[in-house]
Amino acid sequence: MTRPRRRRPTLVLRGVAKTYGAGETAVRALRGIDLVVERGDFLAVMGASGSGKSTLMNVIGCLDVPTAGRYLLEGIDVSQLDDLELAFIRNRKIGFVFQTYNLVPRTSALRNAELPLVYARVPKHERRQRAVEALEAVGVADRMHHLPSELSGGQQQRVAIARAIVTNPAIVLADEPTGNLDSASGAEVMQIFSRLNAAGRTIVMITHEHDIAEHAKRVIHLVDGRIESDHRTAALDALPPKLAAAEVPRAELA
Repeated sequence: MTRPRRRRPTLVLRGVAKTYGAGETAVRALRGIDLVVERGDFLAVMGASGSGKSTLMNVIGCLDVPTAGRYLLEGIDVSQLDDLELAFIRNRKIGFVFQTYNLVPRTSALRNAELPLVYARVPKHERRQRAVEALEAVGVADRMHHLPSELSGGQQQRVAIARAIVTNPAIVLADEPTGNLDSASGAEVMQIFSRLNAAGRTIVMITHEHDIAEHAKRVIHLVDGRIESDHRTAALDALPPKLAAAEVPRAELA
């Protein structure tokens, strides 16, 4: 009897270090990070200011390259790519969600959601359909023709999430996604992330808020550029721990 083939991890970091500057003024932002994130996991990265959270996000998001070590994203050694190849990976493999939304101000929600597909040169009809589906998935399809200034903060973040998932990326990378939201809007956004993860999306989230980290299946804490603790709160194949009953897929309730 043959064993089922094990799925390849979404990302693997081995001995990843990042140093800024040189000599006596050098800053070691990351110090030998070893991290494996399996497909379908929901990871929260926590740590105080200066712990290395932002640097780790930049490395995972291919916005920066490590000084030492290896970073594999779906088996691709990102550490060896040039700027053009990194841009391609960012567009096709990573969906970004930022604290400040980063929407284009004078462009509709629909057009904002379409942008990654424009850069990927997806035909107009297909990208429009995929953008609408992404907006429907996060509950703002009825606002698709509105400008960001006509949307609440929570609605803007939903559009940003739609933009992040429209390319069907290998990983959704969220940096303090509820940082600019009130508690009610933040809770709604976290339910969206939980629902996306329940549907199989891999999510890595940077946060300093313990109640936000509680939505993840796994939490790591960084201290001085190193992983101090790594705690799993829910099994890889389980539903996210804070997913509301009303959001659970019907198949899971059967």
